[in-house]
Amino acid sequence: MKYNNPVIKGFYPDPSVCKVKDIYYLVCSSFQYFPGVPIFESKDLINWKQIGHCLTRESQIQLGKVGSSGGVFAPTIRYNDGRFYMTTTNDTTRQNFYVWTDDIYGEWSEPIYVDQGGIDPDLYFEDGKAFFMSNGKDDNGIGGIAQCEIDIETGGKLSPSRSIWRGTGGRYLESPHMYKINGRYYLMVSEGGTEYGHMVTYARGDSISGPFEAYPNNPVLTNRNLGGYELQGVGHGDLIQDDDGNWWMLHLGFRQIGRWLTYHHLGREVFLTPVTFGEDGWFTAGHNGTTLTSFETDRIPSHVVQQEKKTFTFENTEWKLDWCYLRHPVAENYVLEFDKVKLKGTEVTLDMPESPTFIGIRQRDFDAEISCDVQLTSGEAGITLYMDENHHYDLAVRQDENGYKVIERLNIGDIKSIEYEVDLGSENHATLMIRASRERYSFLVHANGQDTLLGTAQTRYLSSEVAGGFTGVLIGLYTYGQGSMAEFSKFKCDYL
Repeated sequence: MKYNNPVIKGFYPDPSVCKVKDIYYLVCSSFQYFPGVPIFESKDLINWKQIGHCLTRESQIQLGKVGSSGGVFAPTIRYNDGRFYMTTTNDTTRQNFYVWTDDIYGEWSEPIYVDQGGIDPDLYFEDGKAFFMSNGKDDNGIGGIAQCEIDIETGGKLSPSRSIWRGTGGRYLESPHMYKINGRYYLMVSEGGTEYGHMVTYARGDSISGPFEAYPNNPVLTNRNLGGYELQGVGHGDLIQDDDGNWWMLHLGFRQIGRWLTYHHLGREVFLTPVTFGEDGWFTAGHNGTTLTSFETDRIPSHVVQQEKKTFTFENTEWKLDWCYLRHPVAENYVLEFDKVKLKGTEVTLDMPESPTFIGIRQRDFDAEISCDVQLTSGEAGITLYMDENHHYDLAVRQDENGYKVIERLNIGDIKSIEYEVDLGSENHATLMIRASRERYSFLVHANGQDTLLGTAQTRYLSSEVAGGFTGVLIGLYTYGQGSMAEFSKFKCDYL
């Protein structure tokens, strides 16, 4: 069977996975967006369905005035003795914590904090004991992967934090995960930074606390030397074994916009790569240690068909699953209905690290046609292609003293420019349209019986290479202006 990568498209970085009976569960980072830490499930590792979020209450995660790419970093999901645990970092407050639930489809607990620094925490359970790991410095100031035993009920440390492995020498040692396989302990990490030098490395030992021997052919997985190849930034992986005994790695990567155009704006996505253990106990991954856009394998049963949703509307998405807010939303500013949404504006704009009236859905592929009917009473309302406070493209209906108009505004760093506008007169309603391709967005309006092209803008200026940070583009609906009200209907995003 042939399957295509990524298996989860769009801004869903830092995947972690566990398996309970015949179902796989996966979580991803969410940074400044709320609800936090989306959860997916699958029965075949190929087709994933979102089922909820781990952090759904303001009491669980502090996101007030968190800048873009702050907030929730790198979760790990684990299952032990009938209970799910998700551990993560609020990078803004520099706190590691975990939450738990006995019902994966229900609510999760309040946070339990662990007094160990670093980021990318991991939990490992064995013989009634719980071990906590993260990157950073241990209690003696030694850098590496720090480990301690904790009381899982309270988060209290039962042993000092001690550095157990310092990696292979690559920068930004992170994302530790521990496994016990065939009597040996395997510690898998990432190094090189979550950009073009990203890589997965690992070591093994006979004790959970080491010493650990590095795999002789590290890195075990990286695309860093594949110049001109679409998939890059491969790393931050988690191992899982299927019912047939096959091993896999779920990991992040990103798709650059062109063979020689080293920009990516869809964010870091979820990839699936086969893993094979040799007779010597070391494992290899992918095609000669690289991840491909597709794999042909007999590990996936022939009856499994990879499904892909191509059209997203208000009617076929769920507000609590597919859509998200910037930081904690002001609930009374949102009226969410089956086929439309009404948004009440405030003085908070998209340029502020606060909570503007905004609800967004991730852009999942390069080529798309996006449209929405917008009706405005006052202020401004429209569609934004949002990377962060300083990098977003807005197509909006706006009111001024002369009536209504549609504007195309580009926000690129310190440059904020209304490039073009179309006068609507007294008409406060228009159909806004965006056509997306790998290299450009085109902005159009259908009003007064005709389509008008306002202009185009390059996708590269919404990329991580330009904007920085760890997120990807969201297709957002927003309203701005104290007392303003807008209604959005007939939303449609077609991937071509």
